[in-house]
Amino acid sequence: MSEITVAGETFNVRLEGDETKEVLALAHHLGGSLELWEPLMPALLEHFRVLRYDSRGHGASVANEGPYSVAKLAQDAIGILDALRIEKAHWLGLSMGAIVGQAVLLQAPDRIGRAVLANTAAQIGAPEIWNARILAARSLGMDHLAQSTAERWFTEDFRAAEPDLVRFVIDIFRATPAVGYAAACAALRDVDQRETVRSIRNKVLVLVGRHDPSAPASLGAFVASVIEGAKLVTLESSHISAIEDQEGFMEAAVDFLTAVDSPLRKVAPPRKIARRTPARQGLASRAPAKKAVAKKAPPKKAATKKAAPKKAAAQKAAVKKAPAKKAVVKKSAAKKAPAKKSAVKKAAPKKVPVNKAAAKKAAAKKVAAKKVAAKKGAVKKAPVRTAPAKSAPSKSVAKKGRATAAKAVQKKAVQKKAALKKPRRGR
Repeated sequence: MSEITVAGETFNVRLEGDETKEVLALAHHLGGSLELWEPLMPALLEHFRVLRYDSRGHGASVANEGPYSVAKLAQDAIGILDALRIEKAHWLGLSMGAIVGQAVLLQAPDRIGRAVLANTAAQIGAPEIWNARILAARSLGMDHLAQSTAERWFTEDFRAAEPDLVRFVIDIFRATPAVGYAAACAALRDVDQRETVRSIRNKVLVLVGRHDPSAPASLGAFVASVIEGAKLVTLESSHISAIEDQEGFMEAAVDFLTAVDSPLRKVAPPRKIARRTPARQGLASRAPAKKAVAKKAPPKKAATKKAAPKKAAAQKAAVKKAPAKKAVVKKSAAKKAPAKKSAVKKAAPKKVPVNKAAAKKAAAKKVAAKKVAAKKGAVKKAPVRTAPAKSAPSKSVAKKGRATAAKAVQKKAVQKKAALKKPRRGR
């Protein structure tokens, strides 16, 4: 046992074990002391250099008036590491010691390696429960609280089976200064780290007691769920799991803490990489096949481009045929024009009557001319309905009609002259 001074205050500390081994700091529960860890020391010293200390208000450390705070208790722990020139240590905390451990991880994460947080919570108990306990400790003393505390800390079966161990723990509780206990109760009453613990990045193991009424397993499970990568192990115990389920506690804690230097953990990553390599090579070998499919796409585009010129040629052919149709229309129009002019020429003689007989004849000619015009109209419509090749017969018919009409006019003219030459009777 040795005393060290931190910020002018005295703390009871023990540092034991091989100096070449990693340091493990132990933090006890509310109403406990560094003596709690005595049954576990032989097994722990096989793996670590062990640091134990009495928390503020407990054992042989300073027990001044409070209230304390969890943040202040964490500063005490960091001050002890500084005084002993320990740059880094693993952490194993039980109950209050685990809640203080959360605060140390938040204040100085680089000072802690791995952390085991047993029977813990980020926020624990209602204020009225803590206030009643503070009042009872100060007014009635620690003996008054001893029996009810034993019932919360150990299951009924364990109390019946291991009365000596239960008495060992409760005797430490009775020796705790009432003022220090009350001040530490105030620190636990006021703590709430439910949001801040989310930022912890150290490797953490959370141990919970399946039958723990003081820090129910659900509270510890919450801590494990919000700390990235944290592990959770459930023990068959009540609140003081390090004593009630010593075997399960030590197996889980030591396995987790010694895994830092575990050869199996170091070899595991290369094995995983080696197993994945063939799969990656298989994927790489499939890649060229996908590229080959992509190369076949351009010929499809070339075929599309060839189709376009064919359509263009077809369109050009259609355009070339169009002028031929227009030419046919123009020719038919040219053919129809002479017919209209001939009709005008024929009408001229009808406008010069000589006498009544001539007028009658002129009227008869008009009727004949209308019939001829009607026939010509039929001839004009024919070329539109029929193909251009059939327009030739209509032309010859028109010529014959005009020749016949000309001969008729000549005959009539001869007849008129003959009539004029005859002598008139009755003169």
